[in-house]
Amino acid sequence: MSAYDDLIAHERETQALSQVAGRLGWDQETMMPRGAAHQRAEESGAMQAVIHARRTDPRRGEWLAGAQANDDVARANLRHIRRDYERLCRVPGDLAVALARLTSRAQGAWAEARANDDVAAFVPVLAEVIALKRQEAAALAEGGDLYDALLEDYEPGMTSALLDDMFAAMRPRLVALRAQALAGAAAPALGGAYDADAQMRLSRDLAKVFGYDMTRGRLDKAVHPFSSGSGDDVRITTRTSTDDPFNCIYSTIHEVGHACYEQAINPEYALGPLGQGVSMGVHESQSRIYENQLGRSASFCGWLLGRMQSVFGDIGVADADAFYRIVNRVHRGYIRTESDEVQYNLHIMLRYDLERALISGDLTAGDLEAAWNDRFEADFGYKVDRASNGCLQDVHWSVGLFGYFPTYSLGNVYAGCLNRAMRAAVPELDTDLARGELSAPTAWLRENVQRHGGLYEPRETITRACGAEPDAEPLLAYLEQKFGALYPG
Repeated sequence: MSAYDDLIAHERETQALSQVAGRLGWDQETMMPRGAAHQRAEESGAMQAVIHARRTDPRRGEWLAGAQANDDVARANLRHIRRDYERLCRVPGDLAVALARLTSRAQGAWAEARANDDVAAFVPVLAEVIALKRQEAAALAEGGDLYDALLEDYEPGMTSALLDDMFAAMRPRLVALRAQALAGAAAPALGGAYDADAQMRLSRDLAKVFGYDMTRGRLDKAVHPFSSGSGDDVRITTRTSTDDPFNCIYSTIHEVGHACYEQAINPEYALGPLGQGVSMGVHESQSRIYENQLGRSASFCGWLLGRMQSVFGDIGVADADAFYRIVNRVHRGYIRTESDEVQYNLHIMLRYDLERALISGDLTAGDLEAAWNDRFEADFGYKVDRASNGCLQDVHWSVGLFGYFPTYSLGNVYAGCLNRAMRAAVPELDTDLARGELSAPTAWLRENVQRHGGLYEPRETITRACGAEPDAEPLLAYLEQKFGALYPG
């Protein structure tokens, strides 16, 4: 066997083990007995130790040095493997171990502080996390920008300079659109009580409507919705709330977007470097376009109203236009995960600016709460009422995920670009959506984005699909047209 063949065989085994580790995590969130938590931690730790040893195996470096790429797939494989191996080699082993131990402790401290609305209790351990992440970033950056080095883990090729330009274009228009929407007549929330089992039945039907292959996946309940796996075993979860069926419906559609991406990747890439979504931003573009541009469209909402009536009976809304307004209501709130399309990216920009300042050293952990509260009031127009609705609401910083937040907005921007291109390619889209028929748009996404997996770099993936470099304008135009009509000034 050649060096390339040996390398790919090693990668396939490592990826197979990673899938098993992911399955342990899925089981922990869905099926595991409560009393098994300690043993599961030991099992997961053992598995991660084996995976880490394989990823840092010196033979990977030797194989990379001798591997020859004869086609685009081989070149892409080597690009992914080399990036992963070189980044691992730059971070000292003792620092990696220290981060793993610290973030495990910090997550527990965050959960307790959040429950008690006690920022002061979390600040010391957060300061420790920031200090170690700065060390890690310095090792990865090799003299470059610290934040960009961390961002590379989640969105290869993205930089803070590109993000700054993107957010500078977005923020004033979103702030203005938010003010216009909240100045208008507020849409009511959906009333009534909705059986949890019926919500799950509807969610399974919706998953199939959006193209999720249940023979290679399953839908279960969990506290926090997520998607797990790749290839022929891609599982999703959702949650139910008896007074808010939209939580279940749109959490399901969102996770189906992630799952359909993984299921659609070229099977020849399975268990290899290309056999999974190419970045967090591109992955989020699929969940967002399924959930928002398709699932919250006026055409689809008309069909969804009928499906909900058939499942739940009278839901207190008979008019399709009124139902569409309820689905897309803009309302005051503090929580990122509960925000609407207009306000979501403002939540991300706040976090992006603050975490950049934390990593650069311009902001300390002790000053974070005041900085958060000031920025929130400036963008949203009212004060944060308590810490759990403010700087303690997200788990990300406690587990060291600095650089992750902007990929959520990148997903929205990419989805805006893809939506414009998809609508040009599928002229009968609204007619199809009104019938609950999504085969044409999901086929377009499979062909132009999903099947490629990691073959191309993230921005190239979107550029190839859309015929133009990704840009915030299509998203902003979509939001202004949609919500300008819903909330005319």
